[in-house]
Amino acid sequence: MDASSALFRISHLNHLPSIVNHTHRSNSFSIKHLSYNPFKVESNRIEVGFDESAYEAERLRLDAKARESMAEELDRNDNDPKAWKWIIRKRIWDLMEARNIAQFPRPVHHRIPNFVSASIAANKLSMLEVFLKAKCVKVNPDTPQKQVRFLTLNGGKQLLTPQPRLRTGFFSILESNSLTPSTMNEACTSVGVAKYGRPIGLHEKIKVDLIVVGSVAVDPKTGARLGKGEGFAELEYGMLRYMGAIDDSTPIVTSVHDEQLVDDIPVEKLLIHDVPVDIICTPTRVIFTNTSIPKPQGIYWEKLSPEKLSQIKILRQLKAKIEKESGEKLPTGPSEKLPPTAQRKQRQR
Repeated sequence: MDASSALFRISHLNHLPSIVNHTHRSNSFSIKHLSYNPFKVESNRIEVGFDESAYEAERLRLDAKARESMAEELDRNDNDPKAWKWIIRKRIWDLMEARNIAQFPRPVHHRIPNFVSASIAANKLSMLEVFLKAKCVKVNPDTPQKQVRFLTLNGGKQLLTPQPRLRTGFFSILESNSLTPSTMNEACTSVGVAKYGRPIGLHEKIKVDLIVVGSVAVDPKTGARLGKGEGFAELEYGMLRYMGAIDDSTPIVTSVHDEQLVDDIPVEKLLIHDVPVDIICTPTRVIFTNTSIPKPQGIYWEKLSPEKLSQIKILRQLKAKIEKESGEKLPTGPSEKLPPTAQRKQRQR
């Protein structure tokens, strides 16, 4: 089998017996297993002895390290097939800082940028029919979508949010009925998610009705989207597909500033795992993209380098489990040199 074009995915883990689908462009076949025991979460909730300051210090350390790596990516040569993405990202980050539409944390470079009137965009998102009907909403953990997370909980919905960079775990679920008015706002922060959320594993039987992603740039005519360059939105989407929690019909929404709307994302250069958006909410308008860009069908193992895989425990566990159950080795992406972490000055908060 040609590993460069193979797609390995699991269909509907919540259905038994579990099936591992190996899909090639020219054929497909399935290997059935009598049993599949997804790995479990040891703790349902972080409660007693939770050290907020230690958790936040470690989160900031990893954040600084990751942003240094992304800064190194920005300096790569023009022969890199992804160089065009970094040109657009830098243009938007520079523009937001120059026009002072950036909000804390600043500078917005190498982040999903927070922006002026982000709460207004969030309020527009909360009035969408797909949001009003949703019972479970997956929202990214970045600052500009904090109000979306609050409105999700305040609306009595389940909030599904990834643990930062998937390095400390997987997803956490927060329930509004387990929060008080005084803790709901805190629960929308990274520390609050760790403190009040219930960690889940890939065995969890959930249905996600709406996905909210952060963006650096998005094309309103095509729905093409660029994130900050780490690929976590794509990995999170792929794992939700594995779980059977979402499908092609699950709407994907982003909230951005109007200045983050672009018209120069070349659709033909997008990668197979890039996630498009169906709806864009800005402080001034709501845009339905009617995107025709195919949504990813799972995790594309042949795109994941061993170095990237080593950063994410849940992916390593999943890969090992699939290989053990199927008796076949999954492909691995080409090796890459992860940039060293440069010495940083103390970041302003």
